[in-house]
Amino acid sequence: MAKVLKDGVSYIQKDVLDVLIEFSSFKDRVGKKFKELSKELEGKSNEHNLWVNLYLISTDYAEELLKKEQRQQENITQQTHQKIS
Repeated sequence: MAKVLKDGVSYIQKDVLDVLIEFSSFKDRVGKKFKELSKELEGKSNEHNLWVNLYLISTDYAEELLKKEQRQQENITQQTHQKIS
């Protein structure tokens, strides 16, 4: 998420809820992926699949955050242009 909660900064309740909802959603997706992954690795001694899947999960999450940040930035830019007009 583009916003990171920092010490000493005030946040409105909506911002805090957005962060918590996003984290919860991410946690659920990761949990589901790891359950699938554990089934794949059952009886296997190969750690390679584990690391590949961890990489894919983190890459997907990073891409999702980047897209969300870009959409938010576009919305801010559009709002700024509308206020100027």
